[in-house]
Amino acid sequence: MRHRRAGVHLSRTSAHRQALFSNLVAALFTNERIRTTDAKAKETRRLAERTITWARRVGDVLTKKPERRSTEESARVVHAVRMARRVVRDRGAVLKLFDELAPRFAGRHGGYTRIVKLSQRPGDAASMSLLELMPDEGASAPKPESTKEAGKEKGKPASGAKAEAKAGKSEGKAGKAAKPETEAKEAGKKPKAGKAKSDK
Repeated sequence: MRHRRAGVHLSRTSAHRQALFSNLVAALFTNERIRTTDAKAKETRRLAERTITWARRVGDVLTKKPERRSTEESARVVHAVRMARRVVRDRGAVLKLFDELAPRFAGRHGGYTRIVKLSQRPGDAASMSLLELMPDEGASAPKPESTKEAGKEKGKPASGAKAEAKAGKSEGKAGKAAKPETEAKEAGKKPKAGKAKSDK
């Protein structure tokens, strides 16, 4: 019986496992989404949600300036930061957790992350998942519009030197000879009868 033995072993020592999950949770807070195996994603979600709850519980105190906080409120913030640092050793991830993520999840009681199943990993056929933080409810409405606009812009040809570089790579030898003639037509000049020379 495995009573009171929560968590997964993942064929690692306890120190290796703790470092692994600390790094995964830090990467999740920093990048807001990570791609990993199903087993690691489920265990990382458990730790990440507990850590976010520590930050969310002191969210009302975090809105105040540090000099305006009472001694008890300052002690609550210090305790919450220390509890978060037990899981996440990365200082930048903890700062982002308390500065950005805690206010975002202030009105949400749990369910801060979601796991999306992906295809199997090519090397060993391990089932993969995408673990991501839930988007901000207020900012989720404009995002589809911006992705539609970005999709429209992808269809437009690139301008400037990048377009010329792409055109030069895709054209063959005959295309290079015809290129100065088309440029001359665009400029309103007549193309020369002789061989077209490159700009090099």
